[in-house]
Amino acid sequence: MPVLWILANFLSGLGLLPSHAYTPTKDGNTPADRPNVVFIGAEDLSPDLGCYGNKLVQTQRLDKLAAQGARFERFFTHAPVCAPSRSGLITGQYPTKIGSHHMRSRLLKPPPTFTSLLIQAGYEVHWPGKTDFNFEVPNGAFSSTKPWHTKPAPKQPFFAYVNFQVTHESQIRCSLDAKKRNLSRVPKTALVQPHQVTVPPYYPDVPAVREDIANYLNNISALDIQVGEILDWIDREQIANNTVVVFWGDHGWGMPRGKRWLYDSGLHAPLIVRWPGKIAPGTVREDLVAELDLSATFLALANAPIPKDFDGQLFLPKATKKRDFVFAARDRMDASYDRSRAVRDTRYKYIRNYHPERPWTQPLPYMDEMPTMKALRRLDAQNQLVGPQKLWLAKTKPKDELYDTLTDPHEIQNLAQDPLQATNLHRLQRAMDQWLAQGDWGAFSEAKLVRQGLVADFSGPEPNKPKVLEDH
Repeated sequence: MPVLWILANFLSGLGLLPSHAYTPTKDGNTPADRPNVVFIGAEDLSPDLGCYGNKLVQTQRLDKLAAQGARFERFFTHAPVCAPSRSGLITGQYPTKIGSHHMRSRLLKPPPTFTSLLIQAGYEVHWPGKTDFNFEVPNGAFSSTKPWHTKPAPKQPFFAYVNFQVTHESQIRCSLDAKKRNLSRVPKTALVQPHQVTVPPYYPDVPAVREDIANYLNNISALDIQVGEILDWIDREQIANNTVVVFWGDHGWGMPRGKRWLYDSGLHAPLIVRWPGKIAPGTVREDLVAELDLSATFLALANAPIPKDFDGQLFLPKATKKRDFVFAARDRMDASYDRSRAVRDTRYKYIRNYHPERPWTQPLPYMDEMPTMKALRRLDAQNQLVGPQKLWLAKTKPKDELYDTLTDPHEIQNLAQDPLQATNLHRLQRAMDQWLAQGDWGAFSEAKLVRQGLVADFSGPEPNKPKVLEDH
């Protein structure tokens, strides 16, 4: 038995260390032998990297990272917008179950963060920057919130997070000066031009849309350079062999009908993991992985106990069990109230809309600043939209949506009324009902949640401040 472990347990008995902070791993190693984790986040990013098949972007560093480890083809978030997505990540629980499901709200009594549990397990946790969790950061959530990747490697073992915002929705429609700054290190010969992009069938093929898509793709090339700096830091510190590198996107791209919606364009994100000696280079994973699986797996890497109320499961170095479904939710977006739930298997997606009387595209000031959204609304008013472009701007939406994502990856052919798809519809409806039975605070008005002391009354910036409603 290691001397360090004996000493640590003696100190634990005196109350000077957490009781489970220095438990030996299964092979008898001390925590110093457990892997570091470098967690690299990108905002509003669909799987539009070279390694995922996009030939326009320049993502050599991310492509190399995938070649050195595993690329996950079916990684999905539980919420297609930042704060609910991140609140689930940091707590390991569905936002609908703990009350952090609205965009935005403030949960008053959040559960423990997985990062605090890592600290109790003997890890240093470095989390500079983004803490958009729909609740105030609890005491003890992080060891440090200062930048770490410009300094020598933290004391081992460590968990270090970095968040990149260059792919955020706001950077698609940013000023020319901001655009120049974002792309200053991307070679001009590598920049995607609007005429090169492919326009999804739910958008009109007009210059504003092409410009937005080109901007988004060019921002990904800038992201790749930023990620490369982190990978270079790992190499300089000579810690690559004992460091798990995880690259992820918090949800899909920041374009209309992507971010904020329950289609794959809002839920499907990239996930790349490099773990030398544990994951074979060039691995491609086709199994379903949920964002909540990250939290549980990070604890497992640290040999830390996983709380029973965590909703994820282990997926590294391989999945402990097959995941049959992933689930997701859409609720209030700023001042626009709605409630929809989604369930997906490896092929079929079911969406249940609780307010079919409300349009998909309720006014939302922040989203409406996007040139693509302006073009959609203008052309709709002029009755110039056709097919799925016009459908998405309809004044109402169906109660049920069912899509075959294999034959219809853009999810524009609703099969919910197709008798030939009744079996798939009912199967996914049952799965959703079982998930909702575990708890869904979205079934209650936000005013009730405020009265019960679960969340604070919304205090966001105008003009996005909503009136708390009783009837949604």
